[in-house]
Amino acid sequence: MNKPALLQLFAILSLMAGILAGPSALAQTSLIQNAPARRVLSLNGSWNYILDPYETGFYDYRRMPFDQSPSGKGGYYDNQKPSTAQEPELIEYDFDHSAALQVPGDWNSQDAKLLYYEGTIWFKKNFKLKPAAGKRYFLYFGAINYEAHIYLNGKKLGMHQGGFTPVQFEVTGKLNPSGDNFVVVKADNTRHPEAVPTINTDWWNYGGITRDVFIAEAPETFIVDYKVQLAKNDPTRLTGYVQLDGAGKSGQLVALNIAEAGLRQSLKTDADGRATFSIPARKLQLWSPQSPKLYAVTLTNGSETVQDKIGFRTIQTKGQDILLNGKSLFLRGISIHDENPLIPGRARGEGDLRMLLTWAKELGCNYVRLAHYPHNEIMLKLADEMGLLVWAEVPVYWTIAWQNPATYQNAETQLSDLISMGKNRASIVVWSVGNETPPGEARLKFMTSLVRKARALDDTRLIAAALELHRDGSQVTVDDALGAELDLTSFNEYAGWYWSDKLSDVPNYTFDIKYNKPVVISEFGGDALAGYHGDANTRWSEEYQEALYQNQLLMLSKIAGLRGMTPWILADFRATRRQHPVYQNGFNRKGLISSTGVKKKAFYVLQDYYHRMAQKYDGK
Repeated sequence: MNKPALLQLFAILSLMAGILAGPSALAQTSLIQNAPARRVLSLNGSWNYILDPYETGFYDYRRMPFDQSPSGKGGYYDNQKPSTAQEPELIEYDFDHSAALQVPGDWNSQDAKLLYYEGTIWFKKNFKLKPAAGKRYFLYFGAINYEAHIYLNGKKLGMHQGGFTPVQFEVTGKLNPSGDNFVVVKADNTRHPEAVPTINTDWWNYGGITRDVFIAEAPETFIVDYKVQLAKNDPTRLTGYVQLDGAGKSGQLVALNIAEAGLRQSLKTDADGRATFSIPARKLQLWSPQSPKLYAVTLTNGSETVQDKIGFRTIQTKGQDILLNGKSLFLRGISIHDENPLIPGRARGEGDLRMLLTWAKELGCNYVRLAHYPHNEIMLKLADEMGLLVWAEVPVYWTIAWQNPATYQNAETQLSDLISMGKNRASIVVWSVGNETPPGEARLKFMTSLVRKARALDDTRLIAAALELHRDGSQVTVDDALGAELDLTSFNEYAGWYWSDKLSDVPNYTFDIKYNKPVVISEFGGDALAGYHGDANTRWSEEYQEALYQNQLLMLSKIAGLRGMTPWILADFRATRRQHPVYQNGFNRKGLISSTGVKKKAFYVLQDYYHRMAQKYDGK
C-alpha cells in the first residue's frame, strides 16, 4: 500500500474508533464523587505544548498513529523509536524544549497567536509519583475542551468528548515503579455539527485543559460514590446510598456520621458493593439562602475516610408557587458564564468564581443560572457555602443534531455526569436540559428523553429548559410542547432589544402562558457599553439599558405566575460573534458589570427590585 493510501486508512480507522468509543471511552470506573477532596497529587502548573493544526502527531504516515500502534506508542513523544536502514528516524518535535502554557487555563488567552485558534494542541507534563502497594490511582481532569485523547507513559488511556464535564481514567498498574511519569493530552476544540454544543454558539470557544488536573489515590476497595440528601419533599428523613469499588466491595461495613446532628448509621454493602439507607432526621437545620447551613458528613470504610460538607433542603412546586423547605420562594437571579471578565479566558479557580458569586450577592440574588454548560465543581461548593440557589445546565444549545443517536448519547452522558457531580449540593435546585431549542418532532423526542433521564437519576430537584415562544405583535404565546414535561415554565425574551427598538413598547407586551406552573424568565436584557452615555433612547448607552430594565420589570410584573428571573447577564463576556468595532469588540455587552468591573446603571435598577422582592418574600 502506498503512503497516501496508508494515511487515509489510518484516518478512517481512527475515526471509526472514536465513533465506536463514544464520549468517555475506556473509563475504568464511575466518576469519583467529590474527587478533589480525596488524597491527590496536583498536576496543575506549567505544561509544555505543541501546536498541531494538521494533526501530524495523530496521522503521520511515517509512523503509526497513537491509536493504531501495536505498542501504544508512536507519534510525537516516542523519542526512542529506533531507525531502520530503509527509513532513518527523523525527530521533528521536542516537547521538553517547547513553549509552555499554564494549566488550568485556556490557550486562547495565554498566547496572542492562539486567540482564535480552533484545532489540536498537544500537552505534556512530567511528574513524580512512585506507586505504593495496595493503592489505586486515578488521573482526573476537571474539564478539557472539547475532544481529548489521553496517554500515560506512552500508552493510551482513552478519549473523552465534552468540554465541561470531568475526565477520569484509572492508572493503577500504569505508573512507572521508578516514580518518573509523564502524561500527554491531545486537546481539540474544533466545532462539529454533531457535537454538544454544536457549531453555532454565542460564547468563546476556549480550548485546552481548563480545570484542575490531579492524581487521586484510593485503597484497593474504596468509596467511589455516595448520595446523602433528604427524601423527596420530606424534611424529616435522610436517604441515599454508598457505593464501593474494588474486589472486596461486598459485605463491607460503612459508617455514616453527621456528628453535629447526632446521626450515626452503620451500613453493610450488598453483592454489588452498594448500601442504601433511609433514616429519621428530625433535628436537621435546613439549608436556605438566608441560612446556608452545611453539615460535616463523614463516611468511613476500614482505613478510608471521606468527608464532605452537605446542606439539606427540599424544593418542589405547587401550582404556580416554588416551595423551598415548604415556603413560597421568589428566585432573584442572574445568569453567569464561567469567565472572569477582568482576566482574559476561562475562570481559573476559586478566586475568580468567588468574585462572580460575590457580585451576585451584592446584586441581591438568592439564585444564579450557570449558563450554558456545566460549571466548575468549585462553583457549586461555593454556592452551597454562600447561600445561592443554582440552575445547572447542559450545552444542548440552539440547533443540535436531533436525529443523530451519537449526539443524543453525548448529551445524555454530559447530563448524567453533571448530575453525578452535583447531586450532593444543596444549592442546585434545577437541572436544565437545554436552551432555546427550536420546536420540532425530533427535538421534542430528544429533549423529552433527556428530561426523563434527569428524573430517573434525581427526582428531588426541578427539571427545566429555556423554552421557545411565539410572538404576534405585542402578544407573546408560550405553548412549547416540551413545557408539559417540565416543572417550570422558563423562556428567554428580549423585548426592547431584539423585539422592537422602542422602549415605550415594552410594557405593552402581554403573555399567554399555557401551563399552570411557576414562571421563571431565564433571560432578558440589552447591551450597554460601560461609560457610554446618552438619553434613554440612545442604544448601547447605560441609560438605554437602565430604561430597558425599568420597562422590563413593569412588563414582567403583570405575569401572575412570575416566581423568578435570571436576566442576561452578570458581567460582559467574550463572544466571537459580537464584532461591532465601537460597542462590542468581541464582547457581549449585556452584562450589568463591565469587562473592567464597573457596575452599570441597570445594576442598581435590578438591585432595588430584588431588595423589594426580598422584603415581600423573606421579610427583610
